[in-house]
Amino acid sequence: MNSRRQFLKISSLSAAGLIFGGGLLDAFAENLVKKNPSHFKGPFDFVRTPTYCEVCFWKCAGWVYKDENGRIKKIIGNNDDPNCNGRFCPRGTGGVGMYNDEDRLKTPLIRTEERGEQTFREASWDEAFDYIAAKLQKVKKEHGPESLALFSHGSGGKYFGKVLKGLGSNNIAAPSYAQCRGPREVAFLATYGQGINSPENTDIRDTKCLVLIGSHLGENMHNGQVQEMSDAIDKGATIITVDPRFSTVASKSKFWLPIKPSTDMALLLTWMNVIINEELYDKKYVEKYCYGFDQLKEHVQQYTPEWAYGVTTLKPQQIRETARAMADAAPAVIVHPGRHVTWYGDDTQRLRAVAILNALLGSWGRRGGYYNPEKASVPHFKLPDFPKPSKNWRDAMGGKYELADLALASGVCDASIPSPEMSCAIKAWIVNGTNLINTLPNQANTLKAIQELDLIAVVDTMPMEITGYADVVLPECTYLERYDSLRVSQGREPSIALRMPAVDPKYNTKPAYWMAREIAKRLDLLDYFPFENLEDEIDWELQQVGTSLEEMQRIGVKRIKREYDDLYFEKNEDIEFDTNTGKIELYSTALAEEGFEPIPVFVQHPEPQEGFYRLIYGRAPMHTFSRTANNPNLTDLMDENTLWVNPKVAKEWDLKNDQYVYLENQDGIISDFSIKVRVTERIRFDSVYMVHGFGHADKRMKRCFGKGISDTQLISNVMIDPIMGGTGMRGNFVTFRFDNKKEA
Repeated sequence: MNSRRQFLKISSLSAAGLIFGGGLLDAFAENLVKKNPSHFKGPFDFVRTPTYCEVCFWKCAGWVYKDENGRIKKIIGNNDDPNCNGRFCPRGTGGVGMYNDEDRLKTPLIRTEERGEQTFREASWDEAFDYIAAKLQKVKKEHGPESLALFSHGSGGKYFGKVLKGLGSNNIAAPSYAQCRGPREVAFLATYGQGINSPENTDIRDTKCLVLIGSHLGENMHNGQVQEMSDAIDKGATIITVDPRFSTVASKSKFWLPIKPSTDMALLLTWMNVIINEELYDKKYVEKYCYGFDQLKEHVQQYTPEWAYGVTTLKPQQIRETARAMADAAPAVIVHPGRHVTWYGDDTQRLRAVAILNALLGSWGRRGGYYNPEKASVPHFKLPDFPKPSKNWRDAMGGKYELADLALASGVCDASIPSPEMSCAIKAWIVNGTNLINTLPNQANTLKAIQELDLIAVVDTMPMEITGYADVVLPECTYLERYDSLRVSQGREPSIALRMPAVDPKYNTKPAYWMAREIAKRLDLLDYFPFENLEDEIDWELQQVGTSLEEMQRIGVKRIKREYDDLYFEKNEDIEFDTNTGKIELYSTALAEEGFEPIPVFVQHPEPQEGFYRLIYGRAPMHTFSRTANNPNLTDLMDENTLWVNPKVAKEWDLKNDQYVYLENQDGIISDFSIKVRVTERIRFDSVYMVHGFGHADKRMKRCFGKGISDTQLISNVMIDPIMGGTGMRGNFVTFRFDNKKEA
C-alpha cells in the first residue's frame, strides 16, 4: 500500500510537471496544486514567488523557492530580466541569509539612556509611532518643517519621503549621491545634458574597447555589466585597466596601467593630447555634435606623455599605445564613468574629462559605446499637492552646490550642527536602511550632528551602528517578506519587476510602507497614502500599463517594447543635446557661468609623509558595503577583510602574511580592531588596500563584530568637491601599529 501511495504521489508530480512545462492552462495547474497541496512541495513547488534583490542597487529580478516546510530554500534569477539574464551574483543568491539571520532586529525599541549607550527597552508599534509622530510635530512647530530630514538607501525611502514631503520638507538624501556617484552625474549633465543613472547606459555587450579607471568590475558585482564584459572579452575586446592595484579585472586586461594614486586627471588630459594631436579623434562627430573643440585642443597641449610620466609614473609609450588602442576601436569604445567616484575633491572635473574623452572618440549614442536608455512610464495615483518648502538643506548651508541635482547626505549632516552661518538647522532625522556611522566620512562629524538632534528614528533590518544612537528603532522585515513598489529600470528596453512576500515576516517586524502609513495616520497625512495596502496600489499602477498584479505574480518581470527605434544615433542624425549650446560641451558653459573651470585642469594632490601609505578601499563580490557583513551565507564566503601590502613595504616593517596589525591615520585616529596582512605584488608600494564594510562595533551582530577594520573610521580628511559637494575620501594615509593603545 505504501509503495502504491508513493507511486501515485510521483505520478501526480509528473502530471503537474507536464502541465506546467507543456504550457496548458495556468488556472488548471493552479487548481491542481491547491487541491493536492501535499503533493507539491520541495523541488516540485511550482508556486514560485517573484522578487527583486535588495542586496545592491542593481535590483536583479528573481524567483524565491521554499522547501517542504515552507522555508525559503533558494533564490535564482528570472530569465526574462534584462538586469540579470537569469543569473544571480553571490550576493543575490545569498540574500536568503538576511531572512535567516538570528541577529536581526525583532521588535520596536525605545532608547532609555543617552545616545550611543545601546540601552533600549522593547516597545509596541503604537508606542513607537506615537513617540515619533509627537516628536516630528514638536520639531516642526518649534523649528519649521525644513528642520526635518530623511536619509535613505533602499525601497522604503519612497514611503517615508511622502511623510516628510507631507510635513513640508524636501530634505531627502541618499548617501549614494554625495558619497558615490554624484560627481559623474553632474559631469555628464554638464557635458551631454544627460546623466548616467542606474543601470548605466554603457553598451559593453558590443564594445571593442573598455577602459576602466578605478572601476572594479568583477569585484563590484554590477551583474549585467559583468556578464556583458565577459562576453566582450570572449569576442576579443580590448580591456584597459587603470588602477594602482592589480584587480580581478586587471588580470583580464590587455593593458594594466598601475598609476600613481591621485594622478588620474593627468592621464586623462594626456590621452586627449595624444588623440587630438595624432588626429585620432572622430572628426565628423566632433564637428557635428561638439562645442569648444578649439579651446580644448589649445588647453591640452601642455599635457604631453613625457610630462605625464613624471606625474603618473606611466611610461610615455604606454600612454600613447593605450590612446591608439581606444581610437582603433572607436566609436565602439567606452571610457567607463565608474560608480564610486568620490576620490580627491576634483571629482566632477575628473569625470568631465572622462565624458570629454568619450566625446572625442565619438562613443556617445553609438553601438559599443553609450546607448540611449529608455525607462517604462508607469503612472502613479494622483496625490494632493505637497506643501511647498520655504527652505531646504542648501539654504541651511548658505546656498552652496547649485549644480547638485539631489540633496547631499553630507550636507544634511553638516546642516544638523548649529552654526552662526546657517539660516536654519536640521533637528530631526529619519534614517532608513543606511548605516550612517559607516557610510558618511568623518565619523566624528556625524556623531556630533547626531547629538544635536531632537529626534533620530532608525528603520533597519539589522542592529547596525546607527541604531545604537537612535531614539526609536523600527525593525523592518527583509525584502523576502514584503511587497515594495515596482522596480522600473532603464535599459535597452524598458522593464518592470515585482517584489512580493515569499513568507510572512519573522518576529515582530513590518514593511516600511505600513510603518510610514501608520506614522502618516498620526500626522493627519493619510491623503498621501490612499491605498491601505501597497499591493492595491501596485495593482492599480499595473492596470494602467495593461497588466495586473495577478499576471506579475506569475511572470515576475514584464518587458515593454521601446516607443521608438532610437537605441543609437542614426547616421548624420541631427541631435539637440540638453545643454546651453544644444551640443556636447567640451567647453562647459554651465560650469563657466558658476565660476568653475570650463575645461578640466590637473591639480597636484597631497601625498603621504614618510612611513604612511595612501588608504585605498574597494568591494568584494560577496558583500555589499557593510550591509551584508553579518549575513550567515555570505560570511561563510568572506568573514573579514585583509590589508594588501606591497612586499617592499612588508620588508621595511617586518610584516608577515596573516599577521594582524592596527592602523593609524594622519590625524592620529587608531583603528578599533586589527586586520590581517596580505603581502602581495598586486598593490603599489605607496598604497595599502582593504575591502570596505568590515570592523563592525555593535556586539549584537555576532558574526561580524570586531572582524577586520572599518576604513570609514580612518577617513577623517574629506576633500569636498567645490562644484557639487561630493566627499572625496582617498586623501587619507595610514601607518602600521602593533597595538591600539592611545599614547599619553
